[in-house]
Amino acid sequence: MSGLGGLNPSPGGLVLGLVQSQVPINTEPGDTLRNAERLAEVLRGAKAGMPTLDLVVFPEYSLNGLDPATWLNDELLCDLDGPEITLLRQTCADANVWGCFSLMERNPGGAPFNSGIIVDDSGDIVLYFRKLHPWVPLEPWQPGDLGVPVCEGPKGSRLSLIICHDGMLPEVAREAAYRGANVILRTAGYTYPIQHSWRITNQTNAFHNLAFTASVCLAGADATGQRSQGEAMVCDVDGMVIVQGDGTPDRVVTAEVVPSRADDARRTWGVENNIYQLGHRGYVAVEGGATDCPYTFMQDLVAGKYRVPWEDQVEVTDGASAGFGTPEQVRNRASAPNDG
Repeated sequence: MSGLGGLNPSPGGLVLGLVQSQVPINTEPGDTLRNAERLAEVLRGAKAGMPTLDLVVFPEYSLNGLDPATWLNDELLCDLDGPEITLLRQTCADANVWGCFSLMERNPGGAPFNSGIIVDDSGDIVLYFRKLHPWVPLEPWQPGDLGVPVCEGPKGSRLSLIICHDGMLPEVAREAAYRGANVILRTAGYTYPIQHSWRITNQTNAFHNLAFTASVCLAGADATGQRSQGEAMVCDVDGMVIVQGDGTPDRVVTAEVVPSRADDARRTWGVENNIYQLGHRGYVAVEGGATDCPYTFMQDLVAGKYRVPWEDQVEVTDGASAGFGTPEQVRNRASAPNDG
């Protein structure tokens, strides 16, 4: 099914280009736009070099960089209607290719959002996501408030985007699949200590949900010399790795997936059709399967009283250890864990 990484697409094949972008350096106003111009050049070159590409995916932080000292600098943040995103949208239209992009989004009402968008080949934003689970305590971002959206993509795909640490929580990829996504994109900026966790979660997110997963990190060194891992990965619906990248900065890792294969698996599999079976437990013994929720963590989360047994022993509960200080926003007590 590989079609030589998309050089020879199969009928219904979606050809992906995952860009292991070099870690950008942002230190002054104008750097972010220069980074956008560079990404636009990479996108144009990727499509020109491989005309079969349907969707080009750039990693988290590929516009704004990884330096925490710059993250809360309002002059280095982006807006959905700002010049950086406008340029990237126009480049997708000019190159006739879909794109997935990251932005640290200005938020006048609080901390910035870590956001991502999918742009179609006409330059329209068709999916807009805000990272649900910032990588605490090391990231200062406002937790996302848009849920996990899904959009129609090329070649019969239904696309969803999750960002970095979102992929470490199985519930986020499950939500994407539950809402219909058959191709789940994951963008990240991870460095090498996370490499093993990155690999296994990309595989398990695919298998648990009978979805293709396509994931990519930044690559290369930042201003401190710390290196991001690159490590683009595309996984089949059974969790097997279709293609895996390396640590080479700016390498475009290509792969073909056939989205209808995910749809077929969800429709025809008996054994290990896990996303269906979650809500139809034991259908051999019970007609249609049991549909109750036996999981107390789900019940408590919905009720606003999620509390782990070791709650009072957790030592890191804010960003002080990473230099971010006390949170400025007070949570809604109506949705806080039960203190009784």
